[in-house]
Amino acid sequence: MTKKTFILLGFIFLKFILQYFLLSSEYDLQRDEYLHLDQGQHLAWGFQSVPPFTSWVSYLIHLLGNSVFWIKFFPALFGALTIFVVWKAIEELNGNLFALILGATCILFSALLRLNTLYQPNSFDVLSWTTFYFVVIKYFKTENTKWLFISAVVFAFGFLNKYNVVFLIIGLLPAILLTEQRKMFAKKELYFSILVGLLIVLPNLIWQYKNNFPVIHHLNELAETQLVNVDRLNFLKSQLLFYIGSIAVIFSSFYALLFHKPFRKYKPFFFSILFTLIAFVYFKAKDYYAIGIYPIYIAFGSVYIADLLKSNWKIYLKPIAIAIPILLFIPIFNVAFPNKSPEYIVQHSEKYEKFGFLRWEDGKNHELPQDFADMLGWEELALKVDRVYSKLPNKEKTLVLCDNYGQAGAINYYTKQNIKAVSFNADYIDWFDLTKNYENLIRIKEANETDAELKETSPFFETSLISGSIANKYSREFGTTIFAFTGAKIDIKKRIKDEIDKKKNYR
Repeated sequence: MTKKTFILLGFIFLKFILQYFLLSSEYDLQRDEYLHLDQGQHLAWGFQSVPPFTSWVSYLIHLLGNSVFWIKFFPALFGALTIFVVWKAIEELNGNLFALILGATCILFSALLRLNTLYQPNSFDVLSWTTFYFVVIKYFKTENTKWLFISAVVFAFGFLNKYNVVFLIIGLLPAILLTEQRKMFAKKELYFSILVGLLIVLPNLIWQYKNNFPVIHHLNELAETQLVNVDRLNFLKSQLLFYIGSIAVIFSSFYALLFHKPFRKYKPFFFSILFTLIAFVYFKAKDYYAIGIYPIYIAFGSVYIADLLKSNWKIYLKPIAIAIPILLFIPIFNVAFPNKSPEYIVQHSEKYEKFGFLRWEDGKNHELPQDFADMLGWEELALKVDRVYSKLPNKEKTLVLCDNYGQAGAINYYTKQNIKAVSFNADYIDWFDLTKNYENLIRIKEANETDAELKETSPFFETSLISGSIANKYSREFGTTIFAFTGAKIDIKKRIKDEIDKKKNYR
């Protein structure tokens, strides 16, 4: 084993250790994670909110036992592979060992540590961006058209993971047109490679067509409920925080791409990041959508800085350069991860507010970071629903209907009663079991919608009562209430069908 390989494996090992170390047992999974896990039980070529790739990983997690270890393993793996790809990119740019260590350090001690704690499409999204950029470097360097086909495959899998990768193309294509690399558009292999990519994503596009393009409805809903609260200036500020310890490395890459002679053929990368960020800002994207842009620029910057520090008298600057990403990341390290109790966070809220972590997608500050509040109360809810379910007559004819996908997914993950909770929210609208004649209803209502539930629903059942609620005051679901209704006087199945038709027609 070479020295370089040994060091690379050390970074990857440290990456995995940190990802597990940064998670406190006081927290459950995050609400999106439950949805993605349930998608693995309903494999399809598309879903209401995401493409199919994550469901394939979820299915694999299910085969491995569905434990928290494996749920957290895959985002950590994608993060480790991002380090590996940046390492290979630095080697491709003729970077020395110092450049390799600097680049790996910058990637390790960055926002990717937080991103990789959650089982969401975002971790593979960053890996997709980084790998695609790496393949483009390979093509620019060799002009071997096989890399065009490889780039098409990489993009296709990125697309099947998260449509966000389209912004990569929005930024890169005009950047290529502005430089001498535009000659690639005269190669027929480029268009054949595009066809290969289209063939790979075609099943998902067909699924979207057959389902009336739910991605458009999802984007419209996102724009109306979340993106409307996005502040463009805050978006740009967040970009500095994501790789705060690597700012000098990233900015040095911009200079190098314009003026460093060995990087002349890579000049499209300078314009690409400008066009991509402009597109994100224009569409008021969430700040973390752009995280995948930067790892490849860390590769360029690391090689350039290593070239600057080749002189013997500058050798003392090398450990300083490697220490900076670590030292500047420490303040964020102490507040960006769910490794402190909710009580601690509330008592030290000023630390979190300073970095904007208490700002939610509604544009307001709250007691906990949104992701952390979304990781509390779920197991409590599931256990309480289990107790209610176990006491019902004819419990196998019970519908567990939730207000949102987080509630449904959490109940399905933690239940000991083999409950299959559903919702008219997100993908659960397609997962109702319409073969049963339901007699009972367990209704999970969000805290701000509970007052009228008994009055509205009780007339349709023989008995009704409030059976519990989420008591964790730090949970985003605090106050979410469990209602139990037995002895249906109506055809519940017909009501479900009618509601599904109404929701889908609205879309």
